[in-house]
Amino acid sequence: MNNESKPYYAVIFTSTQNKNIEGYGEMAEKMEILAKQQKGFIGIESARENVGITVSYWETLEAIKNWKQQSEHLQAQLKGRQDWYSWYHVRICKVEREYAFLAN
Repeated sequence: MNNESKPYYAVIFTSTQNKNIEGYGEMAEKMEILAKQQKGFIGIESARENVGITVSYWETLEAIKNWKQQSEHLQAQLKGRQDWYSWYHVRICKVEREYAFLAN
């Protein structure tokens, strides 16, 4: 993420889906677009195989709290609990340091 070496926060969302995920892809895309518009948003990475992992990066804990309480995101959370997920787990971590490797 390279947030100019300042600590920032990562929200790690891991999940398993139910069999019927109708509308999930569209909602996930909408939530990513909406998250990118939120104050304090830095970036997002995700992968899905048997377990889905999405990590979003935020400048502050307040930005994370505001995103969690955003009205359309609240609706998506409810739909996820009711229809799409059989299990999920959220972890919020402070990123103190980072480094990367990129092969040429």
